Amino acid sequence: MSYKIIFSNHFNNTIKYLIKKYPSLKNDILSLISSLKINPIQGIALGKNMYIIRLSIGSKGKGKSGGARVLTLVKVEEMTVLLFAIYDKSIKDTLSTKEIQELINNT
Repeated sequence: MSYKIIFSNHFNNTIKYLIKKYPSLKNDILSLISSLKINPIQGIALGKNMYIIRLSIGSKGKGKSGGARVLTLVKVEEMTVLLFAIYDKSIKDTLSTKEIQELINNT
């Protein structure tokens, strides 16, 4: 069974900016999407069917801030995975619970 992947407006806007900055991110995201279609439950569970996934950005290099984080919401009954946020670790180290809740409410 394959899950459907959908994107929030916030995710779409952020990914466009990040792809301009890091060209390899497009392929990195496509690999993540392929993986999520098969196994939607990846990363660290945040509760309420939300997960945070570490994504390595090839054109960025290695190190603590050498990647991004993708926040997902898995809806098992509907067989969908919502990618609702992505952030660059070099810009923002972590998202607070309040920031995550705001992103969900705006989705």
